[in-house]
Amino acid sequence: MDTVVTEIADRIYQLSTYVEPADLRFNQYLIVADEPLLFHCGQHQLFPSVRAALGKVLAIERLRWVSFGHFEADESGAMNDWLQAAPAACVAVGTLGCMLSANDLAIRRPRALGGDEVLELGGKRVRHIATPHVPHCWDAGLLYEETTATLLCGDLFTQSGHGDAITTGDIVAPALDLEDHHHSTALTPATAPTIRRLAALGAGTLGLMHGPAFQGDGAQVLDALADGYAQRLQAAIDAGSRA
Repeated sequence: MDTVVTEIADRIYQLSTYVEPADLRFNQYLIVADEPLLFHCGQHQLFPSVRAALGKVLAIERLRWVSFGHFEADESGAMNDWLQAAPAACVAVGTLGCMLSANDLAIRRPRALGGDEVLELGGKRVRHIATPHVPHCWDAGLLYEETTATLLCGDLFTQSGHGDAITTGDIVAPALDLEDHHHSTALTPATAPTIRRLAALGAGTLGLMHGPAFQGDGAQVLDALADGYAQRLQAAIDAGSRA
């Protein structure tokens, strides 16, 4: 399992590892700035490969922030591995993520980020956007890098398979097809509105955790994804009323 490095926006790097048994790509995103930030830790077992890939771009000791969307092995499993390898690094996640897990599990006290709080990295700016239960987990949240209009969108648009690191093609249909098989998203009345709120950012690059980075009209594809979830929620409501 080799971790491949691709620059998806100015000084934003995708670290991508394809795991064949799962038929999934597991991506981390490194933002190079005065205070570099890594979004997604990856699993503990993938840490050696991801660390080696990150080292091709940046001395690991320079890492200042470690962040992720929610607590789950592929997002936070190697959290303390990164903190041990980068003595100056600190976890930065949402207030709920700190309260529920990071305050207890991180080996150093984390930085709690409020909704829409901006973390100045020096040359880059990331805004934390709380998205509870979207696509899943109460502590869910995403990061938006404002200088490049890049949304690091976690498990949204998850698709299987291995392909190009960057795409301008359709990322909505593959994501909805996989959703219909795995049902990983929490379908609630807030799901589609939360995704539409992300569409309003007008991102030009989307950093998927499981799939290629997307370059193009981020608002259009996020609105289309929201439409797909709204249709599935309504179908579930209709099925329940007929039962």
